[in-house]
Amino acid sequence: MFFFLNFCQGIPVAPLLDTCKGEFVGVLSPLDFILILKELSSHGSNLTEEELETHTISAWKKAKQQLSGQLVMRERKSEEHLIHAGPYDSLKDVALNIVQNQVSTVPIIHSPSQEESFPHLLHLASLSGILKCICRHFRHSSSSLPILQQAICTTSLGTWVPRIGESNKKHLTMLRSNESLSSALALLLQAQVSSIPIVDDHDRLLDAYSRSDITSLAKDNAYAQIHPDEVSIYQALQLIQDANPHQGSHNGQRCQICLRSDSLQKVMEQLANPGVRRLFVVEAGSNRVEGIISLSDVFKFLLGLP
Repeated sequence: MFFFLNFCQGIPVAPLLDTCKGEFVGVLSPLDFILILKELSSHGSNLTEEELETHTISAWKKAKQQLSGQLVMRERKSEEHLIHAGPYDSLKDVALNIVQNQVSTVPIIHSPSQEESFPHLLHLASLSGILKCICRHFRHSSSSLPILQQAICTTSLGTWVPRIGESNKKHLTMLRSNESLSSALALLLQAQVSSIPIVDDHDRLLDAYSRSDITSLAKDNAYAQIHPDEVSIYQALQLIQDANPHQGSHNGQRCQICLRSDSLQKVMEQLANPGVRRLFVVEAGSNRVEGIISLSDVFKFLLGLP
């Protein structure tokens, strides 16, 4: 039920309140849905659709803790303690909290007073919201920071397809639309990325498959009726369009793009828009993918992090 609500309302994550302990103990995100699907497909599910629908969040958390795979442990370091922030933390500290813990959203929690039983969830802070504040501050005084006018290709921002003679520290992962959904899910986990560009045989951008897209399978219980090994990425993308034509889109476009010659300020302004978490750098004219710049890339650059 949670993942269906997640899809319908576009909720990125949901903090979990343990009423017995009187505290928030974790979050549920699209990554959990991916792990559930992979666990069911790898071991085979003997559960009926009705049984799947009656499984509780606490049952999943217990099952996830029993998984011995190193991938799960690496992906969910926050299982040991809830990554959160307080209402009086600075924007810099909140951004550091998000980037260093490799999470997309941090709940802002106000601790209860002696008269109160439960903490208060005040807000879900994200890098896009913080970036919007930064852009608003420098919008009319960008000349005070010349680096904002620097072309992104001259910075260390993002992940790029290496050119001849160039080396690249990070591998830019791309997939073809005829590859299986299970390959996309595996790459999202193994490469520890939130989105994968879907390209044609000439590496021209067609679409993207993101972690958040997986929640489209929650509509009409599609996840209980399909096998990720037998569904292509193209078919999975069609499910998204059929379920919600505007899912994960901004200004009617699912993939937000930029050029390598664009300025850092222009890229920041684009990433500050709600729902935009990454930009695909494409070659002018051909639409061939040249790189990806994410929100975390921008903040690592601004904060001087490796």
